[in-house]
Amino acid sequence: MKVERISAVESSIRSSDFGRLRRSAIAAAMFVGSVISVSAAFAAEPGMDELKKVMQGQLEMMKPELRTKVEGLSTDTKMSLMAILAMHSRNSERATMRQVMTEVLSDFQSILAGIMTDNPEHAADSARRLANHRIPVGGLLPYLGLENISDERLSILTGFNDSVEGNALKLAAAADSGDMAMAASLVGPIASGCVACHGVFRSQPGVSDLLR
Repeated sequence: MKVERISAVESSIRSSDFGRLRRSAIAAAMFVGSVISVSAAFAAEPGMDELKKVMQGQLEMMKPELRTKVEGLSTDTKMSLMAILAMHSRNSERATMRQVMTEVLSDFQSILAGIMTDNPEHAADSARRLANHRIPVGGLLPYLGLENISDERLSILTGFNDSVEGNALKLAAAADSGDMAMAASLVGPIASGCVACHGVFRSQPGVSDLLR
């Protein structure tokens, strides 16, 4: 059932008109992607050393079974993960994924408040904060479950990222320009991206498989 759901979501994500990740983020991913497998010599570029330290720190926190699966991912998958990480400047040493998602929900609600009160600055600031949400302690992968650490499962993360964070940045730009109608039209796609991602990587909160 879950595989069917993943295929359906993946088709929906890929058929949508998502913007590609920023060129600079892809360049960063290519630059630091080999940190996951074998450390190599890197040219000095602003921010790259810090990004390498973050990723190396995440790897060191992983239990052996998770680290082995991460190191076995394809180069393309590693690059995509690095591209997503490169778009975030806030890396928490304490917050869990659930706490980060609670922050994202608060930011989303704040976007709505800015739009409903016709406050472009409020909406734009909230959208940019959502797009640059905190990365939880240990990174994203430890919270997805070992069954999801594969090239097939992780290949749809870029689409979800474009849907949620990419559209949040578009919303911020629209609000900055004073086009609140355009900003409002992007709320739905952001919410749909959140729901689709949860459908693949998270079961319904509070539901236990141990109950009859």
